[in-house]
Amino acid sequence: MKRLILWGIMIGGSLGALCQQLPKDGPLTIRPILQRLGEQLLTGKTGSIVAINPANGEILCIATNTPKGSDVRLAIGKPQAPGSTFKTAQALTLLSEGIVTPATQVVCNNGVTDENIKVGCHQHRSPLALKDALAKSCNTWFLMTFASMINDDFIYNDKTEAINTWRSYMQSMGLGGPMHIDIEGEQGGLLAGADYLNRRYKNNWDGKTIWWAGMGQGDVTCTPLQLCNLAVTIANRGWYYVPHIHQGTKNQRYLTKRWTKVKESAYLPVIEGMKMAVENGTATCIRTTYPICGKTGTVENPGKDHSAFIGFAPMSEPKIAVSVYIEHGGFGADMAAPIAGLIIEAYLKGKLSPPSATKAKKIAAQKIR
Repeated sequence: MKRLILWGIMIGGSLGALCQQLPKDGPLTIRPILQRLGEQLLTGKTGSIVAINPANGEILCIATNTPKGSDVRLAIGKPQAPGSTFKTAQALTLLSEGIVTPATQVVCNNGVTDENIKVGCHQHRSPLALKDALAKSCNTWFLMTFASMINDDFIYNDKTEAINTWRSYMQSMGLGGPMHIDIEGEQGGLLAGADYLNRRYKNNWDGKTIWWAGMGQGDVTCTPLQLCNLAVTIANRGWYYVPHIHQGTKNQRYLTKRWTKVKESAYLPVIEGMKMAVENGTATCIRTTYPICGKTGTVENPGKDHSAFIGFAPMSEPKIAVSVYIEHGGFGADMAAPIAGLIIEAYLKGKLSPPSATKAKKIAAQKIR
């Protein structure tokens, strides 16, 4: 029987006045070294850190902080735009559907302009193919290829079939609805399907109308838990267990392997692109001696942007998947990626090196609200 300390409820998509703590009935799968470190790193910030063991779905860490203290709902019950972390799921879908190949190149002139809309991009060479587009987080590549899928009338009968096909891939990766973890208060997220879009845009929409979803903005939201599970599916090359926090569970919901719709051949180029992001792309701040695969995200937001990151390590035999989401933390490499790097190191090495411990103290001292 689960016992939770519950105070407050979700109100209008935001958190209520009081906080919800982790379950008290154990034993739990939480690793104290990671939980303590996560809580330390979140000092003075609003955000979440989720870590999962890809091999069995056990939640290793679920640290959160708000102005009122720790609140697990921030990690499992507050869907927000995922930003560029979502480009990994886009790439897997586009490859599986044959919209792109790993060699598909897109020209980017510091962004893309369409009529009165201008979307900026990072400084990088052009054109880029898929792996480099992930490593450099090219907005143009993902906007244009996603719009191409929705407008493709050769593969699909119409835009309804195209968007619903896209949505089915995302759902198979654990996005959209709740995954039914063993912590109360879980919420799903938004994955726009044809019915939703027809209502919102009064049937007047196409790939360009919703292309923001290509870069994880607009008609798509996820929780940090879902983003961590997305990293798990990539680490495992196509499967996951429903995340859970109770150790030794006998519930078959958490012991049944679930497969995504993604083609097996799609995973390697995406994983290589995530590895390149750490080696020479947007996440070089966590480059180390063991191969980490990661994807930064900068989530556009009124005021300072949110900082996001998903990743896993090691590349070939993954032992941990991580998501970090720091509200108003800036670029993904500013705050989320360095935090994720420390969590990964602590788990794989059993402790932080002296330089990393110093780095952790500096991050903990930074106040962001």
